[in-house]
Amino acid sequence: MAKITAGRENKPHIGIFGRCNAGKSTLLNFLTGTDTAIVSPRQGTTTDLVRKSYEIIGFSPVIFIDTGGIDDTSELAAERLSRTGEAILQSDLAIIVYTSWGAPEEALAGRFRDSGVPFITLQNLRTDTVPGRPAPPGTGEGNLAFDIATAAPARHDELTGLIKAALPEEAVRPARMFAGPAVAGGTVVLVCPIDSEAPAGRIILPQMQAVRELLDIGATAVVVQPGQLPGALRMCPAPRLVVTDSQAYREVRDCVPAEIEVTTFSILLAAAKGDMKLYTEGLDAVDRLRDGDRVLIAENCAHQVSCDDIGRVKIPAWLREYTGCDLRFTVVAGLSPMPDDLAGYALMVQCGGCMVTRTQLRNRIRRAAAAGVPVTNYGMLIRKIR
Repeated sequence: MAKITAGRENKPHIGIFGRCNAGKSTLLNFLTGTDTAIVSPRQGTTTDLVRKSYEIIGFSPVIFIDTGGIDDTSELAAERLSRTGEAILQSDLAIIVYTSWGAPEEALAGRFRDSGVPFITLQNLRTDTVPGRPAPPGTGEGNLAFDIATAAPARHDELTGLIKAALPEEAVRPARMFAGPAVAGGTVVLVCPIDSEAPAGRIILPQMQAVRELLDIGATAVVVQPGQLPGALRMCPAPRLVVTDSQAYREVRDCVPAEIEVTTFSILLAAAKGDMKLYTEGLDAVDRLRDGDRVLIAENCAHQVSCDDIGRVKIPAWLREYTGCDLRFTVVAGLSPMPDDLAGYALMVQCGGCMVTRTQLRNRIRRAAAAGVPVTNYGMLIRKIR
């Protein structure tokens, strides 16, 4: 497979799973060539998910996730196992590490199959254990068996080769915001407001991604603030597309000739990473909201909250104004677990997902849909209610 270039938000995630003391943390250190994870014979040494970025030469950057033991019986076992469950839904590929295959590993493999996560298995042939029953074939091209702690470099190449073969194509192919033939060779105007929510000295990630992708496909990117848009349109009167921040959509749409398409960064990301059919159906639920309904705001970044915060301040205010209802809001940020009472929400509003992988975003919104919660997207909602 050709080398894939991707930012952190697009790196394939590879989860490492197994029982306590199976060798998961030893494997993480072996794969990355660093002492990232603490290794100890004491049960429950890995107390939380440990993530480590790593570059597989000539292929792709990836992120390994070391998880707690699936047989943890410590005081915090329930919380650790919950985190391990979240890691399953964040993984594009899983590695099951074991010494002897048994019921815990079979249950874990069943969860991967049910979740559609491909997995490979590695039997850790430790010198201090009696080799046990090997695993049946996984769903990721095959199995390996060696002593992780004393493995030769050739084993590293063998394992990374197996990882490359097992990772789904979609996981290593960057999500595309633009249909290349539609804009290649043309001009796309990007309207990027600089307000109190903009990061110091740079533009936000979806805008950066858009500029890079347009350059990659041979288009010309014209980047302006809303007040500069009329001048930009005079300089390039027939751009192929105008893309704007969701909050400025109405202002921009009114300024652009009707024959030129106008969309938002959030909607482009929704099409590239999310589920447009699910988002469109979920949008209808906005008109069914009633007093006391609960709305879940799902954003995948972590930042300091200000009075201009789109997810925590503006969208709740706009929804209350549009519906005339006294609504209650809950915010889930980053990759934090979804609420246990998910089915009790009348609507979930998902951000564009620029900070997470396609797998992580789609698993999150589909979990909501499976619980009967309508789901829509920031940009699509703002276009409707503003």
